[in-house]
Amino acid sequence: MASSHRVPARGWGAIRSLLCLSPLLIFVPWFANRNLYALPEPITALVNPETGLPQISEAQILEYSRILSEDIGYRTGECERLVQQDPGRKLECEVWHQRGSGSHRFDMMGKRMYKTYRDLTNIVIRVTLPSPGAADDALAVGVMIECIRVLTHTPGWTPTYAVVFLFNHGEESLQDASHLFSTQHPIAHTCVCNIRPYIDSSLTHCAAAGNEGPELLFQATSEEMIRAYSQVPRPFGTVIANEIFSSGVLLSDTDFRQFEQYLNITGLDIAVIGNSYTYHTRQDLVENIEPGVAQHMADNTLAILKYLSRTRYTRPTTVFFAEFGRFVQYQFSTARLMYGTLFSLSFVIAWVTCRERASDSSSAGFWVAQWNGARTLLVAFGGALIGANGLAVVMHRFLGHNMSWFASAHSALFLYGPAALCSMLASQMVFPDVAERSVLSALLLMQSGGALLLQLLGIGSACFLFVAAVPLFVALSLDALLNPHAIVSLWTYALGLVIPLSIGTEMTSIVLDVFVPLTGRVGADAPAEHIIASIVAAMLPLTIPLVTPFSRRFPRSVRMNMVTILSILIVAAVAAFTFRSPFDQRHQRRLFVLSSDNITSHERYLHIGAVDGAPGFEQLVNDVAANFGVVDAQGVLEDMHDRNGDWDILYPFSAFMSPYKIPLPKDPGYVSPFEAGKRAFKVEAVNDIIDVVANTRSLTLQITHPGLIWTVIAFDAHVLKWTLDDAPPNEYTRHHIKEASFFGVDRWSVDLVVQGTAPLTINFIGIDEEAMWPGKKATAAEVQGRRGVHINMELFERLDGWLTRETGDQVDTMLLATVGGVVTV
Repeated sequence: MASSHRVPARGWGAIRSLLCLSPLLIFVPWFANRNLYALPEPITALVNPETGLPQISEAQILEYSRILSEDIGYRTGECERLVQQDPGRKLECEVWHQRGSGSHRFDMMGKRMYKTYRDLTNIVIRVTLPSPGAADDALAVGVMIECIRVLTHTPGWTPTYAVVFLFNHGEESLQDASHLFSTQHPIAHTCVCNIRPYIDSSLTHCAAAGNEGPELLFQATSEEMIRAYSQVPRPFGTVIANEIFSSGVLLSDTDFRQFEQYLNITGLDIAVIGNSYTYHTRQDLVENIEPGVAQHMADNTLAILKYLSRTRYTRPTTVFFAEFGRFVQYQFSTARLMYGTLFSLSFVIAWVTCRERASDSSSAGFWVAQWNGARTLLVAFGGALIGANGLAVVMHRFLGHNMSWFASAHSALFLYGPAALCSMLASQMVFPDVAERSVLSALLLMQSGGALLLQLLGIGSACFLFVAAVPLFVALSLDALLNPHAIVSLWTYALGLVIPLSIGTEMTSIVLDVFVPLTGRVGADAPAEHIIASIVAAMLPLTIPLVTPFSRRFPRSVRMNMVTILSILIVAAVAAFTFRSPFDQRHQRRLFVLSSDNITSHERYLHIGAVDGAPGFEQLVNDVAANFGVVDAQGVLEDMHDRNGDWDILYPFSAFMSPYKIPLPKDPGYVSPFEAGKRAFKVEAVNDIIDVVANTRSLTLQITHPGLIWTVIAFDAHVLKWTLDDAPPNEYTRHHIKEASFFGVDRWSVDLVVQGTAPLTINFIGIDEEAMWPGKKATAAEVQGRRGVHINMELFERLDGWLTRETGDQVDTMLLATVGGVVTV
């Protein structure tokens, strides 16, 4: 049909059109978020009253978390008792209490470190038929115990492959105990897969990411692991999260690193990410875990275990995502076929509609129209980024109110959303004559073509573009068939909007849930304001991709009115956010406080570090100095580099900090108990041999640290050999060796062969095990009875109370007493 046969029609005005679409614009995001954060009703009963079979009980999991440190032995005996009760059942329960020492290289945040550990422990339980098989390591402890109970109490359950439950030690000391299991346990090399679901409380500390909402599948490393996850009753994960985590952009890691590196096994990483403000803070308590979180995680974990105990594995080439409670997965080969087909059909529909309805129906006219539409979309996307980041500059550099959105992860949408949308619309003034239909067809080709291109590059996240393009293709096809008018039907927008709006809302919520709390611990120098502004600006055109073609329906004057209204909203938002504090009692600023006792220079300093760029920190430091430092003291900004030994206990995380140090008043009668005597902290060179001919020195560095934990030594040398498990770098450089040992182990050593015969200057530091606030608050009175008033605990108690009062409980403070110095050996 020729374009002249089309019936011209005048579309509705902007207000009427927006009112028509408003139910979708309101209901779809509301429903998507409701579905995203839905959790199951917590179950309290241990046995299903209808079937008589054991079932996952959230109440039981949380109870395990509360009493775990006292009652874990009972659960092991329970497993063995059940096997003895039914001798005809082909099931075995084996239990190990592993204890061992070792060392390993651990690179983090671009820094090279070496770890050594002594006498760390793991508890390993293997439930199996008499044959080796699949492994299940490092589950949240309560979930693990509950899964053991349900599996072993289920009549007739006999796994084809073994299920190994590893209760591992030392993850926070950089994965020492998972290294111990992977390299030294006799059954380690029988394991072929790994699952790591995370949940956190102050008692279990199984390395969580949050305590609200469903757990997210963020790493899957084999086809069968993805297939196993597809069996869960409540899936929540996408290939996009998998690829973001694998890229390393989050600077995060899990124990799975050790299992993959040393055992070459596949696995799943699953994390609760909601409300990660509480991650590693005092609010990280069992009582703050949202009802349903443990139930959701445990139900899914149990389903995975049942599947994995009867299958085997290959590397993944699978696209997967969960939507509306359904888990969708298909092969990369299938994806290439689907995406290629969609792109071909999209090209056909764009060609047909252009030839029939465009003013220039020639081939050249088609390509010109698509180019005009494409550049309009690209300029709109760029405009969104420029507008949001321009406002970020105003908030940070001019108004000094950066991170005002921190206390509410989604509030950044109200600050930077209008700015991004306003700039998108303003950018349309650059191309005043581009037709609405050209922009729509260009958008369809860009989405379908982008999906195909990314998939050809092996990027599974292309599924997002594909899923967004499908409804737009259907909508434009129906418009071409059923709409006799030249103007695009408003129903095209309604049909093409629903799925991108739903998926985009979920993705935006997840990304903000991860990145907003993360900005509170990435350092003052990180461009937090621009990170969040860019996320909002990037997600907006992906969530409502039809906003640019929609704006082309109306004359320039209407677009100008829209820009004016949005500009007013921007001013109102800025005014509102300037009155907001970045922090509150539930979303606190993290402070790291060290009271350092240098036993070689006899200096005492209070070091205060924050890991965010929000305003007010320098003033807070000066107030602390005025109240707790020497007379007329002021905080001195420390230069953070690899040779700042005062912060070596937190190296390399300390690189995120911009700390200050405050000189503390000196008590003339004070002598550190770690200077001499039975508690002396010593670094010595023993077995010291100099080879003049080879110009080398062989020695053993022996570190004695009674009463101190997490000791670190740092020195400059060209090390030729050592007894750590990784070859030293072939250069003169700074070395950091960190120790984590079982409580009561107070000596460790490392053998070295270094180039040259000159003395070594060793920076050494450790944490006073009796002076950690609030960790040792409960035992402070007992220690005081044995040793008298602890100078640092008394300081910490006063300082912590002062910070709580002065900030309105808007800070979460970790206070540690460190002992260190410098020695030449």
